[in-house]
Amino acid sequence: MKAFKTEDLYEKGHSIAERLIFSEQYPWQILPKIHDWILAVGPTLPADRFDHPKEDVWIAKSAHVFASAYIGGPCIIDEDAEIRQCAFIRGNAVVGKNTVVGNSTELKNVILSDNVQVPHYNYVGDSVLGYKSHMGAGSITSNVKSDKKLVVIHTGEEDIATGMKKIGAMLGDFVEVGCQSVLNPGTVIGPHTNIYPLSSVRGVIPADSIYKKDSEIVQKI
Repeated sequence: MKAFKTEDLYEKGHSIAERLIFSEQYPWQILPKIHDWILAVGPTLPADRFDHPKEDVWIAKSAHVFASAYIGGPCIIDEDAEIRQCAFIRGNAVVGKNTVVGNSTELKNVILSDNVQVPHYNYVGDSVLGYKSHMGAGSITSNVKSDKKLVVIHTGEEDIATGMKKIGAMLGDFVEVGCQSVLNPGTVIGPHTNIYPLSSVRGVIPADSIYKKDSEIVQKI
């Protein structure tokens, strides 16, 4: 299959970083831009809705941030998000409205669209997660290949050289990732797809499908 373009994975209207997300043909192309985008947009956020508790960090007044969470800049946390105990946000992170970042979850160089849930022991790095996507407990994005070579997106029909060393996963809207799954570097998952628990996923996974294992991907009825 062909690689999903940004417009195939995400609908507009579900992220404070919408302009950035849709500024490139493929979503992984925006990863190097997240840092500068936050630094440009953060100071323009309305002071009646966003606090600026420390350098390069903007947090909506309606967000709930537990005292034990660590938030490093640059970072924007949008309205009604919940950052739970011992969450570790390392920086270059955009956390959408009503999003849950859970216990001991680590974020780094990511965009989480609105209503995303990464609630239990997740690592999400160099990734873009679409509206209402959910990562089950212990599921992670692996963002660097074991041989440290540049990441290539494998579609089954073509290989797309990204020229980038760190790419995690691109999750379309409404993707469900089962517990303890590993999304290997350069994984792209189409909207409304379910990943079985304990899966090791790589390449491009079709929309509206159920990933049981590499040799068994079925379309939803």
